[in-house]
Amino acid sequence: MKILFLTDNFPPEVNAPASRTYEHCVEWVKQGVDVTIITCNPNFPTGKLFPNYKNRLYNAEQIEGIKVIRVWSYITQNEGLIKRTLDYASFAIVSFFAGIFQSADIIIATSPQFFTAISGHFLSLVKNKPWVMEVRDIWPESIAAVGALKNKFVLGFLEKIELHLYKSCTKVIVVTEAFKRNLIRRNVPQDKIQVIKNGVDLTRFVPTKSTTNLRKSLGLENKFLIGYFGTHGMAHKLDFILDCCAKVSSPEIFFLFIGDGAEKKHLIKQVQELKLTNVLMLPSVAKELVVDYISILDVALVNLKKSKTFETVIPSKIFENAAMLKPLLLGVEGEAKQLVDTYHCGFCFRPEDENDFLNKLNLLFESRHDFVVYREGCTRLAEDFNRTKLAIQMLEILKTILPNNKSIS
Repeated sequence: MKILFLTDNFPPEVNAPASRTYEHCVEWVKQGVDVTIITCNPNFPTGKLFPNYKNRLYNAEQIEGIKVIRVWSYITQNEGLIKRTLDYASFAIVSFFAGIFQSADIIIATSPQFFTAISGHFLSLVKNKPWVMEVRDIWPESIAAVGALKNKFVLGFLEKIELHLYKSCTKVIVVTEAFKRNLIRRNVPQDKIQVIKNGVDLTRFVPTKSTTNLRKSLGLENKFLIGYFGTHGMAHKLDFILDCCAKVSSPEIFFLFIGDGAEKKHLIKQVQELKLTNVLMLPSVAKELVVDYISILDVALVNLKKSKTFETVIPSKIFENAAMLKPLLLGVEGEAKQLVDTYHCGFCFRPEDENDFLNKLNLLFESRHDFVVYREGCTRLAEDFNRTKLAIQMLEILKTILPNNKSIS
């Protein structure tokens, strides 16, 4: 079985799409699948190439048994509609031409943006192979939710393309039940849609006990540490969190933000303007250091902008922090909130509700010496969303669309 997988993001990038794709493909290789990835040269989210990489037209490497083909794309920071569109469109075009020369039984194209899916669609036509659209965000609905695009005509045009892609693909893989309901309401056949939720690599996200040295090096000894790791973008509404930080009265409570993104420079300016002494903002850390930094936390913060659209998502940070036994402070409603409440692995506050945020933060702080119940919930959640099991579930779905019942070997 040969899978050709198109994705904008892949390690050494460390965002959720990169991690999900990498961890699924590693498991598929173990199961005997021949996997080829077509991706960009790594640059997300800063828009700057990672060390030791060049934006070449074509470069191939092997990672954990996966053939990884990196192609040229227009590289820009994740801000500005025109530049981002050029970024997405350039990858779609170049990945299409690169994919023509790759052997495949099945083609998979993953969002968040659907320009990659357009490439997958046309490759399936040229190669006469089935293709699978993996939907990590309902796009363009998600860009409308953060105000990045407001032109109703353009949004309507993009939605028509989106619906055509859903109808043209062999299968749609979505990451939440809410996404599935959304597509069914829009007349995508129910039997075409499968749900494979996000999860966590339990071999990588393993709790570590010794955090003293790292805390000391950051000057965070004896602090009750709330941490946010990941993209600092429009969707994450971290300016709201910083406004709340200014209202925190206890000198023991401290906030650590690690990551980069389109809003990072504005957030740094906000910290300075508010003269926040209980906030430390650091750039992204290497993938191999992420676990060390999560380990020093007392509580993991997950937040999104208040929007009906974001009630349908489940941020992957939930699973990774749960595997590290970090109680959650969640500012997302809908399916994500149901998950945290069901497993009793933290507190949920209403998005962009300052009073509720401060109240739930204080409840966590007051119960800080009795976190056993939350850690038990974290353990159950992580075990139920083991990425290995989810990858195998997705592979079983792919087997059902193999041409002529071709075997994996």
